[in-house]
Amino acid sequence: MFDGIELWVLVLLCAAAFSAGLIDAMVGGGGLIQIPALFGLLPSQGHATLLGTNKISSVVGTTFAAYKYARAIQVPWNAVLPATVMALIGAFCGAYIVTQVSTEVLRLMLPLLLFAVAIYTFLRKDLGSVHAPKLDKNRERFFGACVGLAIGFYDGFFGPGTGSFLMVAFVVFFGFDFLAATAGAKMVNVACNLASLAWFAPAGHVIVALGLLMAVFNLAGARVGAGLAIRKGAGFVRKALLTVVFLLILRTSYDSYWPYVEAWVGV
Repeated sequence: MFDGIELWVLVLLCAAAFSAGLIDAMVGGGGLIQIPALFGLLPSQGHATLLGTNKISSVVGTTFAAYKYARAIQVPWNAVLPATVMALIGAFCGAYIVTQVSTEVLRLMLPLLLFAVAIYTFLRKDLGSVHAPKLDKNRERFFGACVGLAIGFYDGFFGPGTGSFLMVAFVVFFGFDFLAATAGAKMVNVACNLASLAWFAPAGHVIVALGLLMAVFNLAGARVGAGLAIRKGAGFVRKALLTVVFLLILRTSYDSYWPYVEAWVGV
């Protein structure tokens, strides 16, 4: 059922899925936990298969988080709906392209992008504390579509940090507070995950049983994370975002640049 995967590997993958669901439901970035776990613990599998398996798990937790936020918070649909629709297209294209080319350039750029997000969020103390939309309805729809297409493509092509990037985009460009931005990001994330699966699954790039098992734990983590964010409010989400982005910078920097350091030292 699990393609000969050992029990201890399954346990670690389930723990990673729970942690990813919890973090992702609050501030995004769950892929930076779940994807390295899959790649590190299943090195013999192809990268497209691991990314596809990650999507099975992620889509369950993200869908639950989206439902939880939609019940508790007024979602800014005027921007979120076009972003969600265009994210479907972007993510499907990205998922196709990742099966054709290397993701090495994005892997090297990711720590730098996350560092820029962290610095901007830290310096803007009031960022996301008040919900004050700054675009008219037509521009909200247009820029929502642009954000959805761009970040959707990124999610399908590579993925880590998508939720965090979406949150910051909704706060910075649209003037949403962190809770509204998180709610919107979850809706777009669901579309990204479904679109990516629409390519990965028919192409055979999934381990279905493993993805479903991890989905159970991802869902449990998402339940805890969404509840915490809704109860604690925008200030808590901002602090959690900064903490997670800092940890993601460390993790992605190690993954991206340490092999080059080792090669240089070895020479």
